[in-house]
Amino acid sequence: MTNHEVEVLAIGAGPSNLALAVAIEESGATGLAADTLLLEQHADVVWQRNLLLPFARSQVSFVKDLVTLRNPQSRFSFLSFLHAKGRLDEFVNLGTFNPFRREISEYLQWVANSLDHVGIRYNAKVQAVSPRKADDGTVIGWRVSLAGGDTVDARDLVVGTGRDANIPAEFKDLPRDRVIHSTQYSTRIAQYPIDRPVRVVVIGAAQSAAEMFVSVHQDLPLSQPTLIHRSIGLMNYQTSKFVNELFFPSFVDEFHGSSPQARKQILDEVRLTNYAGLAAPFLDETYMMLYEQKLSGSQRSAVRSMTEVLSAREEDGEVVLVLRDRKTGRVEPYRCDLVLLGTGYDQRMPAMVRSLAGQVGLDEIEVDRRYRVRTGDDVRAGLYLQGFNEATHGISDSLLSVLAQRSHEISQDMLDRRSVVATAGVR
Repeated sequence: MTNHEVEVLAIGAGPSNLALAVAIEESGATGLAADTLLLEQHADVVWQRNLLLPFARSQVSFVKDLVTLRNPQSRFSFLSFLHAKGRLDEFVNLGTFNPFRREISEYLQWVANSLDHVGIRYNAKVQAVSPRKADDGTVIGWRVSLAGGDTVDARDLVVGTGRDANIPAEFKDLPRDRVIHSTQYSTRIAQYPIDRPVRVVVIGAAQSAAEMFVSVHQDLPLSQPTLIHRSIGLMNYQTSKFVNELFFPSFVDEFHGSSPQARKQILDEVRLTNYAGLAAPFLDETYMMLYEQKLSGSQRSAVRSMTEVLSAREEDGEVVLVLRDRKTGRVEPYRCDLVLLGTGYDQRMPAMVRSLAGQVGLDEIEVDRRYRVRTGDDVRAGLYLQGFNEATHGISDSLLSVLAQRSHEISQDMLDRRSVVATAGVR
């Protein structure tokens, strides 16, 4: 067991923290960059690891990569990646702003491999995080304990892990082998036998649910998939160019400065720009798949709209869902073998963040404009949150759209705090 000490420690080597790593390197603060470490629980960097499906595309323009909107001349841009891989001409010839998801994932690993100073430690699963205190009780840093017993101490901590999976209460009592959340889809579905008929139910009406619904047709060739959701029908994302201006990095200032009532109205009205919707081309392809089944006279799949699950249990070797038709009120059992959950993410702060906040006596978790958690005077260490701040920074906070600018703001905040301390003559 060893202990390592750094200035900045970032948990998760996904897009948010990779963008921050690049921003720190490009800030010119070589010393801080060399004293920054990212922790990644897996052996590599993979974006949306368990939904990296062959047909899946990014819904966000490649221009909204880790750097371009902050520094169009950066060597870490997506176009620089394509040039390095010898695919720039072919990509331009595609005539699209929306790369395949697996190509964005490859880009992220390329960025991770291209960092000159910031370090990445792979296979580093975080077990616990706790504050480090001086003799007077002041929090001067953070200690992260890893699986295997190693610890890493840091002055500033950045959490960029993504939200925890949302498992609705109706499904929590099902045996583990009967239910798969979208965050585990590819790994878990690959372990399922492909040589037996299986009745699959997919829950949800957003992109992840629809992608599992389509993919399971190939992943389990003998499956009979049914998509169940509460809404009146699958809908496409809202793509008005006027509404899309709410994803501009510059809009964060406007949103942050708005009243709580205005923020709530904005979030309510733009829900379909990111949640509960599908990309229009994929929506058309899914409908075509169902139509072709009808055309061939072999209706393998089904979609049940305006239907909610009241409960779920295992009985006599089957999963029994109790369904209610929201149009008629009729309640009936529905039997299946496997449930796939496209139910999104817990909108609370991640359990890790809530635990850490409790340890430093915070009743409420709130970040300032530069994404640093507001703490009392007895906390001198910085705690930054990436991707959990929709309520104060807008719906784009969990998306690629603001990564480049947000990473600049966080890195600049770190440098400004160190400048103040240096000027005061105190470490």
